[in-house]
Amino acid sequence: MTPEVRKYVAWIEDILIEGHKPANPPLRMAAVAAVLKNPWSGRFVEDLTPEIHAFAPVLGEEMVNRLMPLVGGGDKVQAFGKSGIVGVNGEVEHASALIHTLRFGNFLRDSVQSSEFIPFSNKRGGPGNSITMPLKHITEGGARSHFLTVEFNIPDAPGPDEVLIAIGVATGGRPHHRIGDRFQDMKDLGHDQSERPA
Repeated sequence: MTPEVRKYVAWIEDILIEGHKPANPPLRMAAVAAVLKNPWSGRFVEDLTPEIHAFAPVLGEEMVNRLMPLVGGGDKVQAFGKSGIVGVNGEVEHASALIHTLRFGNFLRDSVQSSEFIPFSNKRGGPGNSITMPLKHITEGGARSHFLTVEFNIPDAPGPDEVLIAIGVATGGRPHHRIGDRFQDMKDLGHDQSERPA
C-alpha cells in the first residue's frame, strides 16, 4: 500500500529587508507540500493505523529529501513546523493522522538533529486554502525570536477527496528580533520555568 500522490509543491521566501533595514543575514523560509488522495475520504473508518503505518514514512522521507536542499541542508535549519489540510469529504482527523505520528515527524527531526515537539496546524479546507504553518526553534522552544509563520497556498489543492500535508523550516529567527524570550521573562518575573507558558 503506497500513497497516491498527485503532486509535490515547493515554496521559498527570502527576506532581505525587514523594518526598512537590511536583514543580515537574510532569512530563508522554505516548505514542501504533498497533495495526495485521501484513503479514508467519504466514509467513517474506525482504524486509521494501516494507512498511517504505510503512508507516513514514505511521505516523511520524500518530503524531507525535497525540503533540505532548498535551505542548503539540515545544519542550516533553526526552526521547523508542519501542517495538514483535508478536503471537504474528509475529517480533520485524516490530516492529523498523517502528520501526528513519529513515523512522519522523525524524518524532519532527524534531519535537523532535534528531539523537540514540532508545532503544527491541521484543518479542513478547499482548493487554494491557506497553508498556515507555525514554526519554532528546533531545540529552544521558548526562543520567541523563532516564532515564525510560513504561509502559502496551492490553487487547486486540496480537492474534496484529497489531503494536503506540508513541512517547513527557517534558517534563522525574525530579522532584527528584539523582544527577548520566554525564559528571560520567567526569570524576570521570579517564576520557575516549568510554570505556565507564554
